[in-house]
Amino acid sequence: MPNEFHVAVLGATGAVGREFISQFERRNFPIKSLSLLASSRSAGQCISYLGGEIVVDAAISDDIKMCDIAFLSAGATLSREFAPAFMAAGALVIDNSSAFRLSPEVPLVVPEVNFAAVKPSDRLIANPNCTAAILLMAVSPLMSLGKVARITLSTYQSASGAGAQAMDELREQTGTVLAGGTANPRVMPHPYAFNLFSHNTPINEHGYNDEEWKVIAESRKMLGLPDLAIGVTCVRVPVMRAHSLSVTVEFDGPAPEVSAVREAMQRASGIKVVDDREANHFPMPLEASGQSEVLVGRIRKDVSHPSAISLFVAGDQLLKGAALNAIQIAEHMIAAGYIHPSNADDE
Repeated sequence: MPNEFHVAVLGATGAVGREFISQFERRNFPIKSLSLLASSRSAGQCISYLGGEIVVDAAISDDIKMCDIAFLSAGATLSREFAPAFMAAGALVIDNSSAFRLSPEVPLVVPEVNFAAVKPSDRLIANPNCTAAILLMAVSPLMSLGKVARITLSTYQSASGAGAQAMDELREQTGTVLAGGTANPRVMPHPYAFNLFSHNTPINEHGYNDEEWKVIAESRKMLGLPDLAIGVTCVRVPVMRAHSLSVTVEFDGPAPEVSAVREAMQRASGIKVVDDREANHFPMPLEASGQSEVLVGRIRKDVSHPSAISLFVAGDQLLKGAALNAIQIAEHMIAAGYIHPSNADDE
């Protein structure tokens, strides 16, 4: 069929890789052939797709076949190795790692926020940090209501952000503790069940962990505001899936009315307003899990600051924070005519 693409997924057996495959099915992504790649230890696994099964191949950078679109989700080291190989094979590369996010020549994109940063000639697009993507989905609609001067947030980040092994560890530790045992961490640096701790990334010379630093730098790049003041504290919580954020946005001037904020969120693509004060029902990770939309609620003026609005946000880290956003980038590029199938009619 015309207008179908040869697609590859690197890191296909990981938590994000499997979400790519699930989203291809749900969104009827135009795929002519699908190549699933992973490390040699994961090669040979079978993954279900459209009623059949695809065998996962070992990824070898000097043996990449012709490809139209490659989704990379195997970490920064492998992205640096494989992105040039896929591009040489003719592919548009959408990379989910941190390898290229801050490279000036590489667009860093959430389609609802800054697809205009993509040029027709671009063949390498960076998918942002999951927390930054979810944050900007909530902040971007506010940009039409006034100049944003400062963003302050605390995060409540789920096990899914650390991958399938962390999710398994949380599940196992919870059962162990409930049975009267002791949680012995292997993947995380601290006991995870019934606990929370600073995000499990190194602390830099400024006292920020790596996740916090990514949120600051990547948000500034995507918004085109290199000097935007951002204060962030990232915390890992014992939630299986979906990240939550407590966000306060300060404006350069009086804060907009709550009604205007709610209307802006309701108009925004990819946002679902969950803001029922009477029922005390606001965004929750349990309800955000599996949803393509980012949930926004607890919309209120900050009584401590006349220019500030506060929100609570929840979004699925594996979807809008990773696989779904990458697929949406490709969909937008297809719709814009920036990429075309190669040999799409070949048998």
